[in-house]
Amino acid sequence: MMRGKGGSIRGGTRRRRLARGKLQARSRSEDKGRGRSHVTHLPEMFPVGPAPWPRLRVLWALWALLVVLLAPWRLWAIQETQECTWQVVLNNLESVGKNDTIDHFVDQELYTVDKVFDLLVDAPIDPDEVRGLGADEWERSWSCTLLGSGHLLTISLQTYLGFPYYLKINYSCTGEVSSEALVRKGHLTGLKPVVLVTFQSPVNFHRWKIEQLQIQMEAAPFRSPAERCDAEEVCLMSWYTPMPIKNGSVVMRVDVSSNGLGPFIPNKRFHVNINGFLERGRDHELQFTVGNELFHLIPRHFVNVPSRPLWYTVDQTPVLILGGIPEEKAILLTDTNFKDFFLVELSIDSCWVGSFYCPQASFTATIYDAIATESTLFIRQNQLIYYFTGTYTTLYENNHSSERWVRVLANECIKRLCPVHFHSNGSEYVMALTAGKNEGYVHFGTITDGLVSFKLLPRDRSVCNAILVDNCSITWAVFIAGDYNLLMLVEIVGPTSSKYFQVVSYDLVSDYLVVLYTIPEFIPDARGLEFLMILGTESYTNFPMVPKGMSYNPYNNLLLIWGNFLLQSFNSENFIYLADFPKELSIKYLVNSFRGDMAIVTENEEIWYLLEGSYQVYQLFPSKAWEVYISLQVLQQSSRYAPNETMVTLFYEDNKLYQLVYLIDNQQGRLVKRLMPVEQLLMYQQINNEYVLERQGSHLTLSFSNFCPFTVMRLQELPNPQIYTRQERYRAQPPRVLEPWGFHSENSLAVYQGLIYYLLSLHSKYDKPYAEPVHDSTWRWWKNKKQDQEYYFYLASNWRSAGSVHVDMTSYEKIYDLKAENELPERIFLDKGTSYSFSVFLTARKPEVQHGPSFQVLSPVDLAVVLADPDCIEAMVKEKVLVNRNSVLFWVTLSDKRSCFDQGISGHHLMKTSMLVNVLGSSGHCFQNTNRGPRMQSNLMVPVLIGCPPGKRLAFDITYTLQYNRVQNKHYFDCVKVDPEMPCFLFRDIFYPFFLIQDLVTGDSGSFQGSYVLKVVGGGPTLDTIKEYSEEEIYRFNSPLDKTGSLIWTTENTTTTEDLAFNIMSHNSLGIEWLCLENSPCHDTIPHNIFAPEFFFKVLVSNRGVDESTYCDYQLTFLLHIHGLPLSARRAFLILLVSASLFVGLVILYIVCCLLSPYMVKVCNILRWKINSIIGLESSYTYSTPSDSRAFSRSGTVSWRSSRLNSRVVYKGAEENKAET
Repeated sequence: MMRGKGGSIRGGTRRRRLARGKLQARSRSEDKGRGRSHVTHLPEMFPVGPAPWPRLRVLWALWALLVVLLAPWRLWAIQETQECTWQVVLNNLESVGKNDTIDHFVDQELYTVDKVFDLLVDAPIDPDEVRGLGADEWERSWSCTLLGSGHLLTISLQTYLGFPYYLKINYSCTGEVSSEALVRKGHLTGLKPVVLVTFQSPVNFHRWKIEQLQIQMEAAPFRSPAERCDAEEVCLMSWYTPMPIKNGSVVMRVDVSSNGLGPFIPNKRFHVNINGFLERGRDHELQFTVGNELFHLIPRHFVNVPSRPLWYTVDQTPVLILGGIPEEKAILLTDTNFKDFFLVELSIDSCWVGSFYCPQASFTATIYDAIATESTLFIRQNQLIYYFTGTYTTLYENNHSSERWVRVLANECIKRLCPVHFHSNGSEYVMALTAGKNEGYVHFGTITDGLVSFKLLPRDRSVCNAILVDNCSITWAVFIAGDYNLLMLVEIVGPTSSKYFQVVSYDLVSDYLVVLYTIPEFIPDARGLEFLMILGTESYTNFPMVPKGMSYNPYNNLLLIWGNFLLQSFNSENFIYLADFPKELSIKYLVNSFRGDMAIVTENEEIWYLLEGSYQVYQLFPSKAWEVYISLQVLQQSSRYAPNETMVTLFYEDNKLYQLVYLIDNQQGRLVKRLMPVEQLLMYQQINNEYVLERQGSHLTLSFSNFCPFTVMRLQELPNPQIYTRQERYRAQPPRVLEPWGFHSENSLAVYQGLIYYLLSLHSKYDKPYAEPVHDSTWRWWKNKKQDQEYYFYLASNWRSAGSVHVDMTSYEKIYDLKAENELPERIFLDKGTSYSFSVFLTARKPEVQHGPSFQVLSPVDLAVVLADPDCIEAMVKEKVLVNRNSVLFWVTLSDKRSCFDQGISGHHLMKTSMLVNVLGSSGHCFQNTNRGPRMQSNLMVPVLIGCPPGKRLAFDITYTLQYNRVQNKHYFDCVKVDPEMPCFLFRDIFYPFFLIQDLVTGDSGSFQGSYVLKVVGGGPTLDTIKEYSEEEIYRFNSPLDKTGSLIWTTENTTTTEDLAFNIMSHNSLGIEWLCLENSPCHDTIPHNIFAPEFFFKVLVSNRGVDESTYCDYQLTFLLHIHGLPLSARRAFLILLVSASLFVGLVILYIVCCLLSPYMVKVCNILRWKINSIIGLESSYTYSTPSDSRAFSRSGTVSWRSSRLNSRVVYKGAEENKAET
């Protein structure tokens, strides 16, 4: 198994095999948490990267002098100068407490923890909720029983389950040999890691709810029982937290921070993704489903091999792949963003179908294009494309996954795959450009829940025919998901064999195609300017423009056309030429962060940098700034840089630019992921270019020019972020263990697992139609135990808690009051008419104050706010000049203009736009020093999403509805069988419904004051017989225009929709009167018992089209239980007739019985006398006492016979007497 740098998170235990010819792993300790790297022994090679480094020695003498000077404070200095970093790995249940075990995130099933919770007999855990299994299921152990993928967070059983993995947390510091000693020291000084797990919202919002969910956990210390040492209490220990999973999420971010005690450790982020392309074999060893893992990194795979782009769906892809390995059908695969990785040989057929319509020059095994989506991988080899869908039971059914690579579009000649970086409408997309017979078409692929489908676009005719040319070819394609628009870069061959390029737009909805822009044939002459607006009147050079691709940012509508030039446009029609990029170079690919900056990689592997909104392009590599940075890395003896290196790819992660490079150091090769120091390179570049040597007396003085117009920039008065970021956060702490040193056991960790699971299950079940009395998802968990909280605390304080575990009810809650940090949020959601405000404090560099006319004080610095869509949002900036502080305070307010979005479901179809806050003249010149290195200032780009924010819902306010109906109707009668979850309402009473708007993020809950339309869309006399009504039936049952006698209900309100089809209701409505007319489904309901009939109505409430106060299309469907329905006249008369007949029959029967009763008494007396006679005769036989057995037998026989004879005589005499009378 190949591994990248340390601190990585892997899943599935795999033994390390160190054999000859195999890839060897070497462990190193680096300044930023390095771990294991790939190492292969190589023969001598010549440098392939920048010039070899100079051999510089570390200045040990200066270090020794410093130690002598700081001897009295050496302990403090060492502690303060140590650089520590978190280390997080993934462990399954069997690996807890074991050292050096790293597992893969493969298993997606949950485990029971019933037996552990059975021990908590006197704890605030509801005993009825502990046993969630059926009566016919076995009792199972928490550590070995697998429940299956069906028992995820959406199950209805109230049980405590466990997740398949834990997060094992340690930390290391530079200069320290023993990490075990560091961890022990941190534990004894009170250090506890705080883990924040963020679940990425799913792509398919039609299947899963869109939400921004986080859970904050405190790690539990655990002592390793496997290691032996001389210490009394602890030798090896680590911290553990459960690694929760959630339906619909396969990408999780793990942020680890300190609780503020112990050593200073900066926060660190890890990516924990589910790998659906691994499976367990028969021997429980992990194996790839896409191919076979290779254990050799051969130098020819990377040395002198051109870099290639990394394509994937932004923020949604759990597994990344990278092709481009020469003459090998192999890819690099990673589920940790290349902190570690695998080299996998794909199990594809490598077929090459050459034909007259597919001008393929030669065959190669190289994988040229590779695209990763949320669940599916796409590759192109030669002219064929393949896809493979992984096994993700948290996303879709198991049968959607692939068993082998699927060849698609087998009869087409595919020359290129083009990625679509953003998903939309619940699906992801990929595009295949054709050559040969279908030249001028695009195969547009859609991926929904792992199902892949392609369609040919344009639908009716090719692009060449649409733009009226004979010979054309599509070079690149970009899909703008928000507009359902396809932009194509089309190469056209003219009649004289001259080539020119056009940007063509195709609307997928209207099937309309139009030419947007014709690219100039030659590069414009900028004449020393940084940029040039292309108007058609400018002069041109002799260098031809050779477009190669396009890039589009949906947040700021920036379209870039690139080749040996850069053209940018914000409306796809008017373009600006960026003259800083040399026309002698040719761009190979762009890497966009979609947060305001991008990197450019040229054909000769140069790296350039561009800030969106500016016109200056910076060269990062090679450059003098890069040489300075490399020299400093040599002094620090960093192992992330080597004299010979080859860049494999360049990509953004968490708004930072990273390189994946192949290093050759000491005849050994390895792949390393490292940060591209953009800010430091720009600083060094600025210092290198802007300095002055001035003579002062007999010597020269070096002075630098700082072009940053300010010295201090602070963001102030930031509002609480949750209302804008829509982040829902839960807090969970480990249960308290009754152990002197505070170490947890496997049982207490299992309890922690079960509590985390149940907390998340309560969250998933909280979205119910009927509003809870308390607007909190955890309220129902502890509502019956809160009064006993002090008792449980008393037991824990006296070490008498059952199972040696104490569960604190206050440690599991939802957080609604997160405070803002001193930075803008990651994204902002704006509803209709809402606004976001903050202030920017700037201290000018120049001390002088400018005065305008009429002695007005002018600002020494200026702030600009750039809006991507000024028709949709607006910004207001107010300034206050603080003369005595040489500073300026700007108040910025961003508001929605109520014009660019229709109503939508919460979190669906949001419009992407952005706001850019920039200090004029500061782009690329201003930096702030932090503990993580310099950070760029003055260029703050915030994505803005317009529409109905996630986490808002409409709920039926059953509590207030019952209260108001009781008051208005002067009474309330519930059903005979009371259901507290669904109270009943009487048919003859006027029904007054009320609804709540609940914010699941901020905890706000208030009465819905808007207008809505209420419809009965289904119903039935019982819960099992509820049926859905058709559109025609819904109209007849609910519309006041119905003339068929089918209305179910009516109201005295006169307000209706525009088409007069339905009534418009509000919280001030006059109520609903139930009708159930003759042709309605609730008319003449048959009662099932002696009580009045009842009916369940399925009611739909929606404010779409009738409420202009919000962008939210609140849709609520709930069941309404109505009892006391009247019977029809015919059925009532029939019931009356049957009842009267039964009554008369009973009376007649009574009279007959009274008349016949003397005779019946006489007969009964005779029967009773006969029975008594028989019993008397048998009794005389029983009391006989013979002398011996033989006498007893004879006497008994004679007695019986004589008795029988006497009986006959008596009976005969009685008959004779009767005859005489």
